[in-house]
Amino acid sequence: MKRLLRIGRWMAVLVLVLIVVAAAAGYVVARRAWPQTAGTVAVHGIHGDVEIIRDSWGVPHLFAKDERDLFFAQGFVHAQDRLWQMHLGRAAARGELSKLFGEGTLETDRILRAVGSRRAAEKALEALDPDTRQAVEAYSDGVNAFLARAGGHWPVEFLALGVRPEPWTPADVMLVEENISLALSNNGAFESIRMGVANRLGDQAAQELVGPYPDSAPVILAPRAEPQAEIHGELLRPEERRIAAAFLAPLRMLGAGSNSWVVHGSRTASGRPLLANDTHLDLPLPSIWYENGLYAGRYAVTGFSFPGAPFVAIGHNRKVAWGIANLCADTEDLYLEKLDSADRPTRYQADGNWLPLEVSTETIEIKGRTPVEHRVLSTRHGPLVNGLFLGSKNLPPVALRWARREGGTLFNALAALDRAQSGGELRMALKSWPSPTLSFVYADVDGNIGYQAVGRVPIRAPGHSGRVPVPGWDSKSEWQGFVPYEEMPSLINPPAGFIVAANNKVAGDDFPHVIGTDFGDPFRTQRINDQLAANAHVTAEDMRALQADSFSLPAKAMVPYLLAVKPASDLERQALDLVKAWDFRFETGSAAAAIYYLWYWNLLEDTFSDELGPQMNDWRVVGMIQTASLIRMLGSDSRWFDDTRTPERETRDVLAARALTQAVTWLERHEGRDPQSWAWGRLHTMSFPHQPFGQAGLAPLEWIFNSHTVQASGEPLSVNATFIDPMHSLAEGREHPFAVASGPALRFIADLKELGRSSAATPVGQSGLLFHPHREDQVDLWQRVAQHPMLFDREQVGRDAKEVLMMVPTTSPEGAR
Repeated sequence: MKRLLRIGRWMAVLVLVLIVVAAAAGYVVARRAWPQTAGTVAVHGIHGDVEIIRDSWGVPHLFAKDERDLFFAQGFVHAQDRLWQMHLGRAAARGELSKLFGEGTLETDRILRAVGSRRAAEKALEALDPDTRQAVEAYSDGVNAFLARAGGHWPVEFLALGVRPEPWTPADVMLVEENISLALSNNGAFESIRMGVANRLGDQAAQELVGPYPDSAPVILAPRAEPQAEIHGELLRPEERRIAAAFLAPLRMLGAGSNSWVVHGSRTASGRPLLANDTHLDLPLPSIWYENGLYAGRYAVTGFSFPGAPFVAIGHNRKVAWGIANLCADTEDLYLEKLDSADRPTRYQADGNWLPLEVSTETIEIKGRTPVEHRVLSTRHGPLVNGLFLGSKNLPPVALRWARREGGTLFNALAALDRAQSGGELRMALKSWPSPTLSFVYADVDGNIGYQAVGRVPIRAPGHSGRVPVPGWDSKSEWQGFVPYEEMPSLINPPAGFIVAANNKVAGDDFPHVIGTDFGDPFRTQRINDQLAANAHVTAEDMRALQADSFSLPAKAMVPYLLAVKPASDLERQALDLVKAWDFRFETGSAAAAIYYLWYWNLLEDTFSDELGPQMNDWRVVGMIQTASLIRMLGSDSRWFDDTRTPERETRDVLAARALTQAVTWLERHEGRDPQSWAWGRLHTMSFPHQPFGQAGLAPLEWIFNSHTVQASGEPLSVNATFIDPMHSLAEGREHPFAVASGPALRFIADLKELGRSSAATPVGQSGLLFHPHREDQVDLWQRVAQHPMLFDREQVGRDAKEVLMMVPTTSPEGAR
């Protein structure tokens, strides 16, 4: 026995040694990919010296003698820090994921080939003006200059998959725009859920569960005097409901929203404007955003860029600052089509005529397998998408029309935006912005604040609401052009002294154009409005505190129904006592927040799962839908509270009591018998996942590639919005049942009194390289809703210079290595 124990101990030691050796070897391999960020490098392709100063947070500030060298250097530093992320994004947009990962991603590639991002990107190059074209080409040259210098020392993801990065092209830059537009064109989420509910339960149920934006909720623009013509929504036949639900479901993205607001100097302590922005997106590692400063020629701008593309998308220059939020405009439609054959069609019908289908044959390479051919058929509306999405194979032919496919590029607008010298120039710069549709808030050093909606929004024919599929063979359902930019919603220096754009409805029903019909929740906007209206001397610290605000208006509205429950045990009584003293804030240490949210989650489940069945989790995805509907129903003894699976008729009070018992039972089983020790932060955590290895379902890979786990404050409908994936919440054996799935992908505050006092943070860090010191160094900032100084101009940047890299020109490509 002793001999076996000794052997066991030696085996454990050996395994430990092997793990340490493997980890050390992995560190050495990963370390070889870390870029040179100090000293001097000779680079082929630049005109003069370029100085790259990295500050305490690894943020590069680029100082060049001309604009072409500036964007060359931006491509170089993006590739230094985010090469794998750029490569993966390009593969996704091209529909080439199967080339990297095998047949498991083949269906995704087929969908992306049908959407046609690669073809659209090549076409978008033609829309670039000469200045912007030069910047895009210089950026691509900078990426390739880094590839030439890397000497095969690629990030570990390339080594693990046995692939090499391909040269970057101007068309690859345009693919970045494609990915952004596709991610934010998400009005299909509401339409899909509405159609699914209507298909299962009928139109009246769909109206109750997926209703319109509340009449009493805040809008951005004040009401107008003249009402618009009423647009009637069509009633769908069952087959049409199935069509809409099947095709729109894959187009939604969890948490694709944002908070943005700007305060006029008349309501700030400094007398100058303040602006805040936090974008709500997926939270991968590395971050979607990359922070950098750009200085040369007409450019002196700092802020957040997209890895893979030049310019700054959110930030400020010397004269103006800006932030963005999803406009939630309706830019997609489904068209039913008539084809000349069910098996091998070649034509489609339009106004009694037969027109030839556009045919594109795509070859999809699959790792470890023979390539497959994929045919994309398109009508005048766009690609036919049958067979690509779940449940769509046997439905009638349907084409997807998307405003993004009407041409143009956002990069012309981004270039002009970065150079704007006033709020007025900023608005003019955004005129050419095609997609995605966004709400911009802005402020300039002259004291002006403003709002501008941008992007192509279709004008639909009377009777076409955009909410359901329409006949493609009849031109009566065609778009009537797009809302002119001059008629898009805008505001300058409103009497309220502030503007809030947080995915809420942009204008009342009296606005002359329909921008959209489905918007984000009204609760964040209402809370920001309330807090700003109550403060006549707003400071930058007030703006930070509001970004961190975890107060829940829905909780305040629903807690009275929880407190009305008669406790069934002493433990339930203790839980209710904690809720009674609660301030409705979702802070990590709050036991009451944990009790309330579990009660709310179970109440939703008990109220609606009997009717919705497998659609329950889909319905939970869009927070405004579920919460606003439940709040409205709690005010009466709604029929929805009756459990249709039992012979008894359940009431609101019965379900509220049952939900409390379920919540307390779960907490007792998982968190112990002392309610004082229960905490929201142990249920609501965040571990930023690496793409793809951190999502592979293998614990060792997740431990290596994902960030460390932190507790998260906030909830989906607080200003500090941290969204939950309902597909995994309360799953059996799940350690953190309400883990964060998406949320603030950046935070930014601009101080127009002194722009050098602005601040910002990304969720994880600047670098995407394994084990790099700047890979996770901002996780703590994200958790605390804190920010680092957003350095601006040469003098301020120089004071915090941690690493300085001088790029000097060489005429020899070989000498640059």
